[in-house]
Amino acid sequence: MVSLSIKEHQLVPFNIEAKEIMESYLAFIDTEASDYTFAQNYVWLSYSSGFYAIVKDTFCLFLLSGEELTMLLPPLGEKEKVNDALIECFAIMNEHNSSIYYSRIDYVCEFFLQGFVDYLEKGAEIFEILENFLVEKKYADYIYLADDLIELKGNVFHAKRNEINKFRKTYPNTSIEILDPQKHGEAINDLLNRWIANRMRYLPKDQTEQFLDGISHERFAIRRILKRYAELSLIGIVLKMGEDTVGFTVGERLNKTSASVLIEKTDFEVLGSAQYIFREFCKVLKAEYNCTYINVGDDMGFENLRKVKLSYRPYKLATKYAIYQK
Repeated sequence: MVSLSIKEHQLVPFNIEAKEIMESYLAFIDTEASDYTFAQNYVWLSYSSGFYAIVKDTFCLFLLSGEELTMLLPPLGEKEKVNDALIECFAIMNEHNSSIYYSRIDYVCEFFLQGFVDYLEKGAEIFEILENFLVEKKYADYIYLADDLIELKGNVFHAKRNEINKFRKTYPNTSIEILDPQKHGEAINDLLNRWIANRMRYLPKDQTEQFLDGISHERFAIRRILKRYAELSLIGIVLKMGEDTVGFTVGERLNKTSASVLIEKTDFEVLGSAQYIFREFCKVLKAEYNCTYINVGDDMGFENLRKVKLSYRPYKLATKYAIYQK
């Protein structure tokens, strides 16, 4: 894949070689949002859509969708450098895009909005900067206390405990294994194929195209996870039923106090498997990273996903924003 030359900047393909560079700039960011890791972005970006550039000594991650250019994250780096980089990044997008209205920055966490306040207090011309932009509240990450997800205490988790207990009684021959791509890769792909086939049986026809687009993206992400598992410092588990694989999940460390779940897939015909593997994985994350919090990402605007994530009683939400030009 070739680079993009825009203004005086070279936008380089975002690949595994960018890991060390991006992480050196992420070290300046203090956030609980799940989007601010190399693995999160690398896993979900296709070979042809991700580009990055160092702009005003910040790391800037761009997304090419069709012919239009946006940013997946705000400029990453020291706070005092972000403002100038943000303005230059919009200039880069405007130069490339067919209209300035396509230019935007997604997944902006509150750390950066607080940064604007800091600049204002220091007397910078923040009003002139913000006059040109709109900040829109978007999705929020669901963040839980790890102990809550492991212990499932109290009446609020009564249904979860029942689902797990019923699963264990119905399927006594289950086991959990730490994910090994060499050992489990083929079985994980087989599980995904079964999941797709079963899902398609019950899918309304008018949702087929959207589903196939989404699952193609997810299949690509799983391939990247399995191929780069060690390099990305990921951890995962596999749920076995006898010799059959009926679930897997993968996550990573976010920061000193938090871990996140990147992906989870279970055989939805095996009732209770999703609740069971989620709880077991929370135990693994707590043991591996000694984390206080577990972030399971946002709900992408899907009502069913929102209900599921709310049912686990999040400790807090990490709101994310998008920045547009007026």
